[in-house]
Amino acid sequence: MRQSEKITAIYCRLSREDEMANESNSISNQRAILERHARERGFKNIQFFIDDGYSGANFNRPDWQRMIALVESGQIGIILAKDMSRIGRNYLEVGIYTEVMFPKHNVRFIAVNSGVDSANQQDNDFTPFLNIINEFYVKDTSKKIIATMRQKGESGQYLTTHPPYGYTKDPDNPKRWIADEEAAAVVRSIFDWCMEGYGPSMIAHKLEEARIECPAAHWERTGRCSSVKTPDNPYQWSARTVSGILSKLEYLGHMVNFKTRKPSCKSKKKVENPPEEWHIFENTHEAIIDTDTFARVQEIRKNKRRPTRTGKSNMFSGIARCADCGAKLYYCTSNNYEARQDHFACSSSRKKGKDACEAHFIRAVVLEEGVLQHMRLVISCVACYEDVFREALGARRSAEAKKELTAKRKALQKAENRIAELDKLFKRIYEDMVNEKLSETRFQMLSDDYEREQAELHTKIDQLTREINEQEDQAENVDRFSRQVKKYLYLDKLTPTILNDVVNAVYVHAPDKSSGHRVQEIEISYNYIGILPASLLQSVQNAKTA
Repeated sequence: MRQSEKITAIYCRLSREDEMANESNSISNQRAILERHARERGFKNIQFFIDDGYSGANFNRPDWQRMIALVESGQIGIILAKDMSRIGRNYLEVGIYTEVMFPKHNVRFIAVNSGVDSANQQDNDFTPFLNIINEFYVKDTSKKIIATMRQKGESGQYLTTHPPYGYTKDPDNPKRWIADEEAAAVVRSIFDWCMEGYGPSMIAHKLEEARIECPAAHWERTGRCSSVKTPDNPYQWSARTVSGILSKLEYLGHMVNFKTRKPSCKSKKKVENPPEEWHIFENTHEAIIDTDTFARVQEIRKNKRRPTRTGKSNMFSGIARCADCGAKLYYCTSNNYEARQDHFACSSSRKKGKDACEAHFIRAVVLEEGVLQHMRLVISCVACYEDVFREALGARRSAEAKKELTAKRKALQKAENRIAELDKLFKRIYEDMVNEKLSETRFQMLSDDYEREQAELHTKIDQLTREINEQEDQAENVDRFSRQVKKYLYLDKLTPTILNDVVNAVYVHAPDKSSGHRVQEIEISYNYIGILPASLLQSVQNAKTA
């Protein structure tokens, strides 16, 4: 193609920040200036390339990419822009286009207001500095936006443009979230299915089978804008989407800010912040999921369970544990097994052999029956003898916990005293170094040791404080447990939902055959109150009948 036949490309760009900063940057203004410039100089075959609402740090703009494709195919002879900043605000990328690509394809580049014309090389000496200045502008703008968002987030304002699935903006107050009842019902179902023992993949499959729209499809149908692309199949759910829903604190009615960040103004990728950097504001909107259910689901998710190769699963997977080594018990089954042959065995024993731990073999039906009988006994004690139950539990707890609590408080005080002592030691060795009584090498070694010990002590203090607070909150936990078990007064059959709602773990002991019969003990750790021995429950019943 002859040079005279090539396209004269007029490129215009406007970002939201540019629009707010100066009206003279408007698309119509840029277009008029550049078209007049082109006509005055006799440039022919004019075509406009316009990106409205795109940041200068982003080169993935539709018309920019279309123009670059024409450059590479040799169809463009001249490119006009109002100034260098319209091309972009990343000096490295702008330099690649203006200093490498355009000359390679014999493209004349003109930035009118910047005084840049590649046809006059002497006028281009300052061009790299213009690119650097434009990038400084992007970084400065980014800092201002970050500072504004930080202030908003710390003051308890929502930072997200759109609420998560299950919520929508209040029509009367866009700064307030209200429940989207259709989507909220789906969220509740997802949590219920998790309580029943279904994993994210299985829940996603159930949602597809029920022909429930995925979040993107739901938002599109209800008229909400979303950056998430709607799949071809509107009922297509992913395990990742389900996992995200199951972990959102927002469903408790809390606002969570600063969960993610962008590493730089040039990057669009979000990086997860650690939970300790989150800002959580409680009870800012209606809760969809209650606290107990959410806590139980998080506990279940920690003990992720997968179906066996046979496709079978068991409600005790992830809950049944070895009483000796604490490892999970493997669920063992086969398509050739009858249901009564399914069993659990210690994972340590299976992986490392019997020298590591005994097998702790127990049939699934025996485990289920044993747990069911124990739960019935617990429910009966709470329902019929609640006062005696509370008294017995409290007496046991106080007798055991008083010593434990005293020991923890002493350990806490000791750790705090040691930190104070280390501060004095550090000051002393610093003075010795300054007075040349101690070498810098020796000082550095000692100070590193002191800092390491202090860090360990701070961790220990945090743990002890947390444990002490938990023990002091025990009365409230007994109330919670009582309310929980009373929901199942007439327990005929054990289901995954009931098991996950009430039980935290089941510890299986090795069988005892000393009597000539196989006797196997199991201990059940209940939510909120821990292990309840059968002997304690029996004493409650005996005390009431006495």
